[in-house]
Amino acid sequence: MTHSETVSGRPFAEPGHNHHACAREVLQRAERLCAERGARLTDIRRRVLEALAADHAPAGAYEVIERLSRPGERPPAPITVYRALDFLQEQGFVHRIESRNAFVACSHDHAATGDAPVVFLICEDCGAVGEAATEAFASALQGLVRASGFRPRARVIEVSGECAHCRTKLKLRSADVVDA
Repeated sequence: MTHSETVSGRPFAEPGHNHHACAREVLQRAERLCAERGARLTDIRRRVLEALAADHAPAGAYEVIERLSRPGERPPAPITVYRALDFLQEQGFVHRIESRNAFVACSHDHAATGDAPVVFLICEDCGAVGEAATEAFASALQGLVRASGFRPRARVIEVSGECAHCRTKLKLRSADVVDA
């Protein structure tokens, strides 16, 4: 299962999945789309995207700077990282998680979904962020917005809770305590 399938079919990657393949797909998609759009994926933009693609959990700009820091070299300036994040966000390669003031890499093809809302499921236990979307949800939300006469600035919804993987781990731990 590719990361794209994981995101569209199941919001959270399975434990033990090949995350290096996920990260590679994110970078390959960014390279392809930049070439198609005539946009420049500079070295710093690529490195910032790599830093975010290294994990399914969101990272703040200063955490990205830490990830980019190399021994014996000066870390990139915050403004440089913020500019790279702005570019990556404009291109649809990363999303900003408002509630965490952090960013997460994206491999979704948002051009295919048009103006559909982005729904982030944020696990409060492990920190993973799943991106979910359904046609039914998009349609219901669009109907609500239209009926109320409301014009949204952003179509991003964040839902915090506990992912199925963490709930399963909790159940297993609880069963171990009962058996003991």
